[in-house]
Amino acid sequence: MAQWRTSFGDRARYWFDSTLARGAYALVGWMALVCLAIVVPASAVLVWTDPGAPTSPTGRLAQVWHLTGETLRLGGATGTPLRVTMSVLLALVALLYVSTVVGLITTALTERLTALRRGRSTVLEKGHAVVLGWSEQVFTVVSELVAANANQRRGAVVVLADRDKTAMEEALSTKVGPVGRTRLICRSGPTTDPAVLTLAGPATAGVVLVLPHDEPDADAEVVKTLLALRAALATEGAGPPVVAAVRDDRYRLAARLAAGPDGVVLESDTVTARLIVQAARRPGLSLVHRELLDFAGDEFYLVNASALAGRPFGDALLCCPTSSVVGIVRGDTPLLNPPPQTAMAPDDLLIVVSRDDDTACLHDCAELVETAAMATGPSTPARPERVLLLGWNRRAPLVVEQLRRRARPGSAVDVVANAGEATKRQVSEADAHGGSDLTLTLHHGDIARPETLRRLDVHSYDSVIVLGQDPAPGQPPGDPDNRTLVTLLLLRQLEEATGRELPVVTELIDDRNRALAPIGPGADVIISGKLIGLLMAQISQNRHLAAVFEELFSADGAAVHLRPATDYVLPGRETSFATVVAAARHRGECAIGYRSHDDTSTSPGYGVRINPPKAERRHWTVEDEVVVVGHDCSGQDCSA
Repeated sequence: MAQWRTSFGDRARYWFDSTLARGAYALVGWMALVCLAIVVPASAVLVWTDPGAPTSPTGRLAQVWHLTGETLRLGGATGTPLRVTMSVLLALVALLYVSTVVGLITTALTERLTALRRGRSTVLEKGHAVVLGWSEQVFTVVSELVAANANQRRGAVVVLADRDKTAMEEALSTKVGPVGRTRLICRSGPTTDPAVLTLAGPATAGVVLVLPHDEPDADAEVVKTLLALRAALATEGAGPPVVAAVRDDRYRLAARLAAGPDGVVLESDTVTARLIVQAARRPGLSLVHRELLDFAGDEFYLVNASALAGRPFGDALLCCPTSSVVGIVRGDTPLLNPPPQTAMAPDDLLIVVSRDDDTACLHDCAELVETAAMATGPSTPARPERVLLLGWNRRAPLVVEQLRRRARPGSAVDVVANAGEATKRQVSEADAHGGSDLTLTLHHGDIARPETLRRLDVHSYDSVIVLGQDPAPGQPPGDPDNRTLVTLLLLRQLEEATGRELPVVTELIDDRNRALAPIGPGADVIISGKLIGLLMAQISQNRHLAAVFEELFSADGAAVHLRPATDYVLPGRETSFATVVAAARHRGECAIGYRSHDDTSTSPGYGVRINPPKAERRHWTVEDEVVVVGHDCSGQDCSA
């Protein structure tokens, strides 16, 4: 019996499903039957329990029909069959009309809401920042733009990318966090379509930033986006300034031509390689760059210096109590760390590191200098350096080139990588381009295997550079860091086994993996995407800073250095920072801060202090370092 019941239930469900599969007519029929099955018995109960209902069965049935018609909006008229039929017909026509109108309104509203959800409406903001493209850099760029707009009443950032609008909003909300008074607007569509670009309102924007995505054809996509932007602005006249980034130098000229005369194009791989080498030569330098490039602390500004016209540049170094002077802009040309005797012109602008553009006030601080506390001996002598390069990627030849540019005689670079044919060819080409000051040697080995690192005397090297692996086509962005994290874990094991710290500089592809890396919070980590994002955000606020950063990160210009504090002040003495600035001026450098090794673990900047007041006094030790902007003296006395 139970088997029969189960079979009957299965057949009933199958028959019901088959009936519904016939379409909308079957569904309407079932709904009508269900309604009648509920409404008719309920109406009969109401009539038969009503004391005022007709006593005759015919009258009661007519009353049941009347209640049923009112409930189902079928008229409920009684009388002859023709009258009842016409009443039902009119009710059905009214029902069909109302249902159709409601359906049309619902469909129109749904389509409009769907279009709004997809981000297809045109932005009507003015003076806003437009970010074109989507990659890991977008979170850094938007965060910095939000910080830059913190003192503005109606700041806005528009992000246009070929992604779902809701997904972009959720990702930005999670990664960026509160945006304060800045409006964050997302629009969806391909950035290479001029018609879609107009949705972001580029004609009325204050700046447009073009981000490269994470695919191998990113540079070609950037050039195409710049061409589409030019086409979209063709009828609007002069457009806003453009800041873009490419990875390969081969695309930089094309991107510059597409960006126009006012556009700025950064080459991310070259900048990343330069900073890796600078951090390898002086551990802790990446922390300084991080402090200088974000909007959270002190950054670069251009201020009027007409009051200093006719005076030597050296005087300007001690004329800003709460800002650090690093150079001048003459015309459109930045002069970082010019000779102290350079005469200031009336139209020159001072390049300063300051909390804000309105904090760079002029006031002579020369009285704070204590000449007796200044060091007078020669600089700390330089020696040949040995660098261990673990891994190989598309930036590795640029890293070797940067190491070779400032190599001292007798220096050596040992490369450990899976030496495929392409790697061997690139290493051979890099070795052929150099002179005799640097020896380049390739060792075959897997850097993610313990036996490979154990064969190397890693503690005999002055610095160890761990390069991230290039993402393969279609590979998730975070995967290339997997081997890097394994290598760092093995290096950490060697440190614990020997009790000696390794000077490691790590390149990571994905900023999210920094928290997973087995390194100290103050270690040197170069994340190319975040670095370029910081640079783009800085330049978007002041286009003239592009030339400043170009020289600052070039191989031959003035750069940021960490020098021993004993080169500037006598150890064990307490003196003002103005004394350090004066000592750096004597050596032909611009002091902008220091790094203390007393308690780097609890310091917010891990011991790095950028732009301290000139009047700040501290006890200087032999472990302290001074942050200066100057040229590489290769161990010679910079004052010579």
